[in-house]
Amino acid sequence: MPRFEPNPLRRPAIISGASSGIGTATAYALAELGHPVALGARRLAECEAIAEKIRGEGGEAFAHVLDVTETGSVDEFVTASEEALGSTEIVLSGAGDLEFALVHEMHPDDFLKQVNVHLVGAQRLAHRVLPGMIERRRGDFVLIGSDCADTPRPRMGAYNAAKTGLEAMGRQMRMELEGTGIRASVVRPGPTQTSMGMSTTEEVVGPLIEDWAKWGFARHSYFLRASDIAAGVVAVVSAPRGAHMVLVEVQPEAPLHQNDPGKDHK
Repeated sequence: MPRFEPNPLRRPAIISGASSGIGTATAYALAELGHPVALGARRLAECEAIAEKIRGEGGEAFAHVLDVTETGSVDEFVTASEEALGSTEIVLSGAGDLEFALVHEMHPDDFLKQVNVHLVGAQRLAHRVLPGMIERRRGDFVLIGSDCADTPRPRMGAYNAAKTGLEAMGRQMRMELEGTGIRASVVRPGPTQTSMGMSTTEEVVGPLIEDWAKWGFARHSYFLRASDIAAGVVAVVSAPRGAHMVLVEVQPEAPLHQNDPGKDHK
């Protein structure tokens, strides 16, 4: 039986959705480990600023515009990234957007845009990058899922459907890639403080929180940081060859009880 060769110390990584939130935090975390990072997003100026900061701290970083809803843009991004940093060893599919709405009130075109970003965008990356990984017989392809895939929340528009489809695709990829040396994994965040959905109005958020509480989705007010999810990604891609962390779910820890918790059980 062939043995796994250890992963190289230098593993070029490409990150979609790198201009903010989880993508940015993961870029910093991987760069700190010595991995070159290619930052892709529609907001190129933000990616360039992040790359410059990483380089200033001694890391390797490359920035390039990326729109995961366009197949040509994905191809150009990956080609430029691999010319700059080398063959891709790690992929983080983290591009995403969120618009709150009731399903029947969201315009079908807006619904489709969400699915195109979260689900089809990830497939575009897989289509472009995985053949090279398979040829080299190693690599990590990480999808940023959501606990909405397991427990859908009301008023999330297309987000529930897109993330459920994404995680299903990830499970399918795991089966299809078995024996190739490629590890397809899902990192599933719980409620996380990012820029996604933060531009919405109080008129939208108020009913949303009420519905979440009614269905038991607002047990406490703590949110995860983007760096918490990045730590999950690092754990997945840092697992030694021969071990596959298939699904890592990260949830915010509840605030400490005001009183001695031991008294509650006496």
